[in-house]
This record gives sequence, C-alpha cells and structure tokens, in this order.
Amino acid sequence: MDIRERIISITEEYSYKPLTIRELTTLLEVKDEELSFLEGALKHMETEGILVRTSKGKYVRPEMANMAVGPIQINQRGFGFVSSEKEDKDIFIPPSYTNGAMNMDKVLVKIKKSSLRGRRPEGEVVRILNRANTRIIGSFEKSRYFGFVTPDDRRIPSDIFIPKSEFNGAVTGCKVVVEIVNWPDKRRSAEGKVVEILGNCGEPGIDIISIAKSHGIETEFPQEVIEQVRTIPKVVEEDEIHKRRDLRGRSIVTIDGDDAKDLDDAVEVEKLPNGNYLLGVHIADVSHYVTEGSPLDINAAGRGTSVYLVDRVIPMLPQELSNGICSLNAGEDRLALSVNMEIDNEGSVVNHEVYKSVIKVAERMTYKDVTRILIDEDRHLIEKYKDHISHFKLMKELCEILRAKRIRRGSIDFDFPEVKITLDNRGWPVKVEQYEVSISNKIIEEFMLVCNETIAERMFWANIPFIYRIHEKPDAERIEALNQFLHGLGYSIRGINKLHPRALQEVMDRIRGKSEELIVSTVMLRSMQHAKYSHRDEGHFGLAAEHYCHFTSPIRRYPDLFIHRVISYMLKNNFIMDERKHKKLDQLGEERAKISSDRERTAELAERDVEDLKKVEFMSDKLGEVFEGTISSVTSFGFFVQLENTVEGLVHIDSLDDDYYAFDAAHYCLIGERTKRVFRIGDHAVVKLVKADILSRRLDFILEEEIRDFYKRTKIKRRRR
Repeated sequence: MDIRERIISITEEYSYKPLTIRELTTLLEVKDEELSFLEGALKHMETEGILVRTSKGKYVRPEMANMAVGPIQINQRGFGFVSSEKEDKDIFIPPSYTNGAMNMDKVLVKIKKSSLRGRRPEGEVVRILNRANTRIIGSFEKSRYFGFVTPDDRRIPSDIFIPKSEFNGAVTGCKVVVEIVNWPDKRRSAEGKVVEILGNCGEPGIDIISIAKSHGIETEFPQEVIEQVRTIPKVVEEDEIHKRRDLRGRSIVTIDGDDAKDLDDAVEVEKLPNGNYLLGVHIADVSHYVTEGSPLDINAAGRGTSVYLVDRVIPMLPQELSNGICSLNAGEDRLALSVNMEIDNEGSVVNHEVYKSVIKVAERMTYKDVTRILIDEDRHLIEKYKDHISHFKLMKELCEILRAKRIRRGSIDFDFPEVKITLDNRGWPVKVEQYEVSISNKIIEEFMLVCNETIAERMFWANIPFIYRIHEKPDAERIEALNQFLHGLGYSIRGINKLHPRALQEVMDRIRGKSEELIVSTVMLRSMQHAKYSHRDEGHFGLAAEHYCHFTSPIRRYPDLFIHRVISYMLKNNFIMDERKHKKLDQLGEERAKISSDRERTAELAERDVEDLKKVEFMSDKLGEVFEGTISSVTSFGFFVQLENTVEGLVHIDSLDDDYYAFDAAHYCLIGERTKRVFRIGDHAVVKLVKADILSRRLDFILEEEIRDFYKRTKIKRRRR
C-alpha cells in the first residue's frame, strides 16, 4: 500500500481526528527519506479535494469540515448548484458566492445553511480545484482600447475581457475561440486572448462549428496527419491482393443512408444446401492503412469517433481515407476484414470464419430503395436490381430470424423516435421530422449485431487483449425504485433479485401500445447504466449478450480500429501472442477504451446541442401557433412536451396558475394541491409556442387548454369519423 492509499485508509476511519503533517508522519511511521512523498501526496489530495487543510494546519476530509466537493452547474442567472456524492441534495450557490467559478468547474464548497424542510443546502465556493473551461467560444466586439467576448454558453454569464494586444485579427462580429489567461474573481471578469477566428457570426455553418469547438472537437487535422495521408496509396496495391482471399466476383452490397459517404460495411447472404444461411459481413480493413503509433493513429485515438452534426461529419479519419481508399465504394477494389457466419433457422451461429479479403462491392444500395423493393415491390427497382432481388429476400428472412432469437433471449428494445433535420443552403432548417426506421435499417442492424457478438466471443475464448462494448447491470436501488413505480401501474419485474434483461423486456411487451408505454419506457431507460468500452468483458445487459464488441465501423469508431489491429495480428501469427505483447496490448486497450467512452459521450452532447439549436431555429417563426404533443419529461420546475416531429419545449410551472403544483419524484408527475390535477409522462397536451430562444436553444410552451378537455374533444371527433 503506497502513502496515498495509507492516508486515505486512515482518514476514512470512523475514529479519525484531524492531524497535522507532523502527527501524520508519526502515525504512518514515515521515514525521513519518505517525507517528501508524504508532503507531495497531501498536496495532491488537497488539489483533488480529497482532503482539506484547516487554518490550524490539520488535514481532514471535506465533510468533517462541513464542506463538499463536486462540479458546479451555473444557471444563466448566475447562481449555481454543486452535486456531491457525500450530499443527498445539490448544494445551492447564490451568485455572490460563486467566487469566480465557471460552469462545470470542480469546486470545494463551504456549506453555510443545512438542508431544512426539504430545501437544498446553501453554500459558498471557497476553492476552485479544477477548471473546466480553458477555452471559450463567443462573439467578439471591439472598442477603442479593448475588446470583449460574449460567450455562446449562457451558463458563463460574464463577458471575457480581451486586451488590445490579444485581438489577433478579430473584428466586431467575429465568432472566436478565446483562451483564458486570468480567471474571474469577485472583483473582475475573466481575461483572455483570441486564439482562433472561426468566421463571421451568421455565416452559414459557423453556428455548428462553434458548438463542435465548445465541446473540444477539432474540425481540422494537424499537419503531420495530413502529410501521412499523402503517402497512403489511392488504390489497392496488386501485391496486397495476392495475400488475401479474392471475393471480387461475389454479390456483395452496401446498404446505407442516401447521403452516407464513409461506407465501412458490406454484406451478402446465401442459402446453403443444408438449409442454413451463410452471412458474409465484410468490413473495411482500415488498420492496413492506419498503422499503430503513427500520427494518424494517435490523432484518431484522441478523437475516438466521428461526429455527425446534422449537415456535416467531423470525421475521425481525414476524408481522403474515410470517403476514399477505406470506404467500400461500389465498383472499386477494397481491402476488407471478412467474417463468414453459418446461421441455422433458429438464429444460432453454428460455424464462423474470420479472414483478410479483397472485395469489389457490386451495388451501393440505400435504405429507401431496399425497403421499396422488399415492402412496396417497386417494379422499376426490382427490374434495375434483378440480379440481387433473391439476395435481398434472403436478407429479410435472416433478419427476422436473428431478431426473433434476440428478443427471445431477452434483448431490450426501446422505441424512441429519432429526428431527421433538413437544412437549406444557408444552414437554416426547413424540415424537422421523425426518422423512419425501415426493414432495411433492421437488416443491417441485425447483421452487425450478430457479427459483433461472434467476434467478441471468439476473442474472449482466445484470451486475447481486446476492447469490448459492455453494458453493466442496472443498480439494484434503481431497479427497486422502478419496480415500486411499476406496482402503481399494475406491473412488476419478475426475478428482481437475480435480474435478467428478459424480465424488463417482458414488461415492455405488456405495455406496448398502451397509454403508459412512454412513461414506462422513459423510467426504465433512466434506470439503466450507460453502455461503454472496456478492456474487460463484462457482457451487454441491454442486448442480453454474454460477449459483445464494436467491430463493424472502423472508419468512424476507434475501438473497432483497435480490435481490427489485434485480429490482424492474431491472423498473421496463428492466434499466438507472447506475454510481452499481451501485456502491452492489454494496457493500451484499457487506456483507449476509457478515452473512446469519454469521446463518445462528448460527441453525443455536441450532436444533441446542434439538433436542439436547429429545432429552435425551425420553430422560431411559429410563435403563437398551437400544437398537439405528449408530455415527455416532468421536473420540479415544469414539464416538457414533445411534438410529433420530436421538437420539445418546456411548460414552466409558473405558467400553471390554476393551482399550486408539487413534484412527485417517485411517480414522475406534477400534482395540483387543490384540484388534484396530474401531469405525467405520456399524457397528451395542447400547447402554444410563446418563446423560441435561439441562443439558449430553448422553447417555451403554455397550455392552450386542459388535457382532459382535449381527451373529450378528440374522442368526439373520432366517433364522428
């Protein structure tokens, strides 16, 4: 046990009393030569907020000094909330007590008022432990002697002062990136310097780039990466073809969205004489071009994933690769890592093979066209693709078999709508609608799922260092709370003490199509853990899969690229790996898995922010209009209503002036104290749009009429029809 661990062990004991460094030295029996290590450990633990040093020089845990540590979330009006694992409720921080803390900074807080009568405790920031905002995006304005930047993020309420010497070419109306030089305090605002000019405010696309930059997503590649890309051949080299299995004469197709350019998976299906299906999944062999430890590889590892922002992609790999030599473009020779799976009529993989190949995709199909062939029986398309029609029908058959097996074993399917946003050439949204998931989407989904499982299981039993996609079991307390909630609706979770995902899927099956479907789906999803990457195989709860990984998208996900490289090594060395290589890859896999999980979360937040922005812009010319929707979320300050096109807005509790409404957290609803009127997830609502704030990306609704009256009116209309 090192000094740090010994300090933590002692200070966490119930009987621990505050001690000076001299007293800790004696208690820990620290030798003279170890004293510098003790001093360094204590200093670092202070910086991290694990320990606090009192005015008398004694070290205590924060809670012993009536303090707490956690990230602060700043509201647009300047006040904040600090969430701490040691406190049951968030700590309220008045504007005058934030003391220079900025949104999401990790802070040490002194609690001034304890939690009374259900109210939050109140505190003051006494130390900022870690700054979250080193660079800020905003609009620049120039005056005679200085400039200032108004942050795009409304949770940073103060402008940033820019000395004249630090304009660096910025002029009024520019969207800029500012690096903080001096942090704010009680008396002065933050001071910074302009490090990048993104463009003019209002210029098409600048809003999306600004959001990407605010999340630390780089839109350009460094020079050493660009130079490496120039050395990569634009066509498959003949020498490499001879080293691989040649599949260029087979009926292999890609099926993707209309506008997809980074095509990393291709498929084929045939029926075997024994009645089984042979599914071939061919994935772009990106690892052949992106070599381990190269500038391209290191940059891709830092990015973790491609980011899809409505009308553009910020790729993990430069477009020369992602849309070029690595993309499985129809009619072009391409290198692939292929998996052949023999699948029986029950959906079980009874045999499989992994190998290197060279392919030439026969057709570049779209989801729309394959669906029109299989469902609409479009004569023109059937004639156009007559050589592949039998294969498409086999794909549909196999998809349904695989899906049925997955559902039987307990895989949980949530049916939340996805959005499709169409922009004009100015970057303005002209259409917001639900994205239609068709049979062709499901074909590719099921094929990729079974391929990912097959690869993960193979590598697990080979005991090879790997990156798995894991989804841990839900927290027991959350499941107990979910079960209590379901009891109120007349449902229950079977086998709650030894929870299997099938038990949750059974609940989903029972509520399908009922009025409570949305609220049960929402609450159940909130009870789940987040899926993530790990170098340890812990299974995937949501898919009810013992082994799972991401193998099928190496162009846009780094974990896929990492495991392609591992598989390529194993194929070359007959699945033999020496201990030194094993240890190195295991350590690297652990590091890469964590970074990839973090970058995935960042990408999701950026994608959501861009979608929210475009939805608010789309609604901004519809003030005063009335819409029908569904309550999608309920909070202590109101409820959110989602329209059919997935646009969501807030009905603030202050606008409900017919009663005093209390938030029932256990049942996810607002209840009127006098009228007993209830607003809960899944209820219908008729609302009027009263505010569309583009800067804060927020829509405000008010109720146009009572929900009960709406029910009555719609029932009458239905009878008349």
